[in-house]
Order: sequence, then C-alpha cells, then structure tokens
Amino acid sequence: MTARRVVVAGAIVADRRLLLAQRSYPPEVAGMWELPGGKAEPGESRESALRRELREELGVEVTVGAALKESVALRHDLVLVALRAHIEDGTPRAVEHRAVRWVDADELRRLHAEGSLVPADTAWVPELLADLAKRPGPS
Repeated sequence: MTARRVVVAGAIVADRRLLLAQRSYPPEVAGMWELPGGKAEPGESRESALRRELREELGVEVTVGAALKESVALRHDLVLVALRAHIEDGTPRAVEHRAVRWVDADELRRLHAEGSLVPADTAWVPELLADLAKRPGPS
C-alpha cells in the first residue's frame, strides 16, 4: 500500500480575521478561495512544509501551531491537513495566487454559502468560525 502524500494548508488568524488566497488554477477551482499551502516533500514534516509553502506562496515567515481536527482525503494517495499558523515576519502577498484577503466570520460564512470556497476547505469552516470568535490572547 502506498503511503498518503500530505498537502498542508495554513489557517492564519489575526485580529479575528482569516487569511484566504484565491486560486488561479486548475480551471475547476480557479477563482475560488482557500487556505494557502501545498504539498509536503518526501521526508518533510507538516510544519516544515507549511513554513516553506507560505514563504513561497505568500512571502511570509510563520510559526506553526496545532492542527485543525479534520483531515480531508483528496484522492486515495493524497490527504489535506490544516495547521494553525501565525505570521512572524512579512506582509502576505499573492505570489502564486490571484489575490489574498483577510475575511471576518461574516465574510467567511458568505463565501461558504455562495460556494466560493475550495470544496476541500469547507470541512474546516465550523472550526475556523470558532477560532474567529475567540478573543485574542496575550502574545
């Protein structure tokens, strides 16, 4: 049996807003919004993969926190996991996406309701909404 390859996504929440990136490809999800990230390289930890992907895709340095509860099977050999992350350095910019934007809970609900989120990421909407509702703690 082949081991599943991991795709990591970053759940970056700051000031009760979530960072989303707009896909530019493939055609079936182009224009939709997602948590940014990408495939882990063989032997690369999820945390290292997320730091690398967010550096490449957004131009930011992050610290990586806990995983969200759900994992999403993309194919028989590919699984998507989301990890919470905090930007330590840099301002997010769309390097490999059409755009990036910060959304609050109401905007996340709206994007979800209108079908503008990448389908795989919708599994995390309830947990992300709970994260957005939390009061920021001390740094």
